[in-house]
Amino acid sequence: MWQVYILECKDGSLYTGITSDIKRRYKEHERGGARYTSYNPPVKLLYTENCADRSGALKREYQIKSLPRSKKLELIFSDKGKSGKVFRRIIRKKMI
Repeated sequence: MWQVYILECKDGSLYTGITSDIKRRYKEHERGGARYTSYNPPVKLLYTENCADRSGALKREYQIKSLPRSKKLELIFSDKGKSGKVFRRIIRKKMI
């Protein structure tokens, strides 16, 4: 299963990406595993959304990246994201 995720970075920015293993990818970001997060390390995982396949995840990532910051925050804190919030809490506790 593929997932789209949104991280909050140290500088307060939001980073959106995709992965098939969120725990592994988060650890990669902490070690500077992407150009952007090597300069702006993640401080927390804010949002995850499951996708059926890589193609669907890439399309959804593009949609989210096209949103202004205010709409991304709405997505993170909306009812639509509730199922992801429970998952995020579990992941965040294990990663920190």
